[in-house]
Amino acid sequence: MKVIDGGITAAKGFYAASAGAGIKYQGRDDMALIYVPDGAVSAGVYTSNVVKAAPVIYDRQITESESPVYGVIINSGIANACTGEAGMEVCRKTARAAAGALKGDGDNYLVASTGVIGFDIPMDRIENGIRLLAENPSESRQAANKAAKAIMTTDTVEKEIAVSFEAGGKTAVIGGMCKGSGMIHPNMCTMLAFLGTDVSISKMLLDKALKEIVKDTFNMISVDGDTSTNDTLIVLADGLTGNDRITEEGPDYEAFREALNYVCTELAKKMASDGEGATKLFEVTVNGADTNEHARALAKSVVTSSLTKAAIYGRDANWGRIYCALGYSGVGFDPDKVTLDFVSPAGSIRIAEDGRGTDYSEDEATRILSEDYVTALIDMNDGAESATAWGCDLTHEYVSINADYRS
Repeated sequence: MKVIDGGITAAKGFYAASAGAGIKYQGRDDMALIYVPDGAVSAGVYTSNVVKAAPVIYDRQITESESPVYGVIINSGIANACTGEAGMEVCRKTARAAAGALKGDGDNYLVASTGVIGFDIPMDRIENGIRLLAENPSESRQAANKAAKAIMTTDTVEKEIAVSFEAGGKTAVIGGMCKGSGMIHPNMCTMLAFLGTDVSISKMLLDKALKEIVKDTFNMISVDGDTSTNDTLIVLADGLTGNDRITEEGPDYEAFREALNYVCTELAKKMASDGEGATKLFEVTVNGADTNEHARALAKSVVTSSLTKAAIYGRDANWGRIYCALGYSGVGFDPDKVTLDFVSPAGSIRIAEDGRGTDYSEDEATRILSEDYVTALIDMNDGAESATAWGCDLTHEYVSINADYRS
């Protein structure tokens, strides 16, 4: 596997476009198109929130069917959530408008929205945006980047990645983009993410790989503990690599799975590091747990702790907050066996051992915690399982952003 420059258009047969439709924002692109004219098999994972946005309900029907997918229409600014039957009709009209402007039928298009909950999307602006998008879909790198920017809300930077890998003696590619900055606590994923690959693979194995990988990637990030109504992760595979179709597990499937896991991990980390108001990426790795499920629960408990996140922001090696978060994770363990190190590009330091604080230097700890990427390395000394979660620090700016979100 090799990391390459690219985004959603990196794989063969994937086109992108962006347009300004004025749905909520003015003076910027707020709609994006992913276009796959050769058609693709699809798989999706969606929010576990009981309150599901209309696009989530609509897309699940498509990705669970055998319909080939020709494209995805995405808007930012309004989430089309808590909009009832009117919201579902917006999805259907959006898909039909895309089919009319491009090819296929409404059942061949997915729809995604992000933004403020509880507002109706102006259909006339969506339809005008689709006309603009259909004018210039492109396979270019620039088109991919502009599409990634168009789906942003409170994000401060676009999030893209692409990798190549070998399958059946052919070079295949996975490229993707996502958005997510606030309302991040995936059960599935609090975000929109779209991945495109040119590998030829069965729908069953595409779905299997995606659902297995989600639990250790997107489901292991948190910014603020809020699981969104619009969480959507879509992967499309158009088969243009020319490899023999992957229909069973084996070396080609494992190569694809490794590449997909890397893409999902890196996009998840990009979202965590761009959390609203964040100044640093906070990683929590738990080693030595008795089960993988317990390792994930312990890591997620620490990375979501508001007190721990505030301490990381303040560069305060307040290890008691981390032990406390481990303690209310719901996992049983012996506190007297746990060790904690802080690690960053500035070095590493043992903060606690055998359930007690060490004689560490506060100045050295502060220096290590002052970096943009900080890891809490925890060893439970109770087994051989491990897991990693990603989050960010909790800052004054997070409150400012969300106190003013609807204006």
